[in-house]
Formats: sequence, structure tokens, C-alpha cells
Amino acid sequence: MELNLEGKRALVTGASKGIGAAVAEVLAAEGCHLRLAARNADALTALARRLTAAHGTEVAVHAVDLRVPADLERLAEAAADTDILVNNAGDIPAGTLDQVGPQAWRHGWDLKVYGYVDLTRLVYARMRERGHGVIINDIGASGGHPTAGYIAGSAGNAALMAFTKAPGPPPPRRHPRGGRRQPGPGWTPTGSPRWPRPAPRSRPGWPRCPTAAWPNRVRWPT
Repeated sequence: MELNLEGKRALVTGASKGIGAAVAEVLAAEGCHLRLAARNADALTALARRLTAAHGTEVAVHAVDLRVPADLERLAEAAADTDILVNNAGDIPAGTLDQVGPQAWRHGWDLKVYGYVDLTRLVYARMRERGHGVIINDIGASGGHPTAGYIAGSAGNAALMAFTKAPGPPPPRRHPRGGRRQPGPGWTPTGSPRWPRPAPRSRPGWPRCPTAAWPNRVRWPT
């Protein structure tokens, strides 16, 4: 597909595997210059080499832990020229309320929920200064279809849906935009489906993505 993204600079978190790596592949094919962030430096480096060889794009690797405030700030500073931010990192544990203890719950939310919020805050401030940019939050569909067996993830995804859609006055035309992408049914590395219900069909007129439920564009407040 042609998305007119050639020359744009994109930052993708959780890019070492899975959805993050797939998003990086699509953006590279569209001509974006990439910054890939995750904890696994070796996996990021291997992906960067493959994308550069296949698409000739510039790819920078950032081995960071987005639970750590200093790493977040370092990443945001290095990616100050980002046009597109894709928040994707996350590893919230599965389990029922009595199976997921407080430490595991907080550990998962520190990356998936607060990691999204804190990195968005830092990157959005720079986008706002430049007057343009797009932020996409990759949010599990369990936020709208919660299940007892994935209670921490369902609650975290619901919080991120609200964060992404937070109301505000319409911004000027040249202003950062925010939106969410909700993957449809998929299998985690542990083999259990996170969301067993069928994904809704994509809205007419929107580009189809292999695992997308629907893109939901939201304008951010001024």
C-alpha cells in the first residue's frame, strides 16, 4: 500500500518481535526512517540489519527498559525529531484476580500503561512544538471485551482506550494527532488467545492491516 510516509521518522516500541517488528517492517517498506526500542538489543540489531538490507531505510536501535524513567527520557531525547510514535511495548500477565498478585499487576502496568502514558507525554510535547505528528497506541481488544482470565490486561487496555480518546477542544489543523489500533484475535508466545471473540470488520475507506480490528483516529487537545 502507499501511505505517503516516505522520509517520515517513526519510533516503534516493543519492536524486537511480534506486532512491533511487523509494524516496523510495514513502515520501512513505506520509506520511513526508524527508531526501534525494546530491551532485547540483539533482536533489535538483527531486525535493523534486515530492514536496512531489504528497504534501504535508516534504522537506529535503542535498547531500553520503558519501565525506567531515565530510559524513557533518554529515548525521547534521542527521538526528538519523531513524526510517528507507535506505542506497542507490553507484557501484562494473564490470570484471574486471585492469580495475579499486586507486584505482577504493577510490573505489567508499569510497561504497558504507564510506559505508554509517560512516553506519549514526552514525545507529544516535542510534536506540539513542531506543530505536527501522529501517535498510535497499540491496545489489546480486551479493553472493550474484558475477560476474567486476563483481568489485569483487560483493565490496562481499557485505561489506555480512555487515555487515547480523552476529550478536548478541536486542535488546529497542523497539530499532533492521537489514535489507537486494536489487534484482532491472536496467539501469544504462551499459546493462549488474549481475545477469543471475532474482530470487527475494518471501517470502509481505511487501509487494512493483517491483525487490525479498526483504526480509530482521535484528535488530541491543544
